[in-house]
Amino acid sequence: MILEREKFKWFRPRKGQFQLFYKWGAEQPEYQPDFVAEGTDKILMLETKRANQMEDAEVLAKRDTGVKWCLLATEYARTTGGKPWEYALIPHDAAKDNMTIDGLLGRYRCI
Repeated sequence: MILEREKFKWFRPRKGQFQLFYKWGAEQPEYQPDFVAEGTDKILMLETKRANQMEDAEVLAKRDTGVKWCLLATEYARTTGGKPWEYALIPHDAAKDNMTIDGLLGRYRCI
């Protein structure tokens, strides 16, 4: 993904930056995605987890919240000339130097 860094502007969101909250029992904790990357034609919200956590109920609750946010952001972007948003949940062992963003999205894109 080294070459990909030149195609995308990356940042690591800070707490409260996206105001994402997910339902977890009686609680609604804040969800902060690992990375956001903006390319020429889209914006990506990327979450990486250990491979053995990919089906964890809390991870899936966070994923669902991220997917919903990206769908709403894309809908809004269509009305304002902005870029669509995509969400991907990527196992940690899949993110290797020889992988491209498009390759990862092809396998792990959630929307």
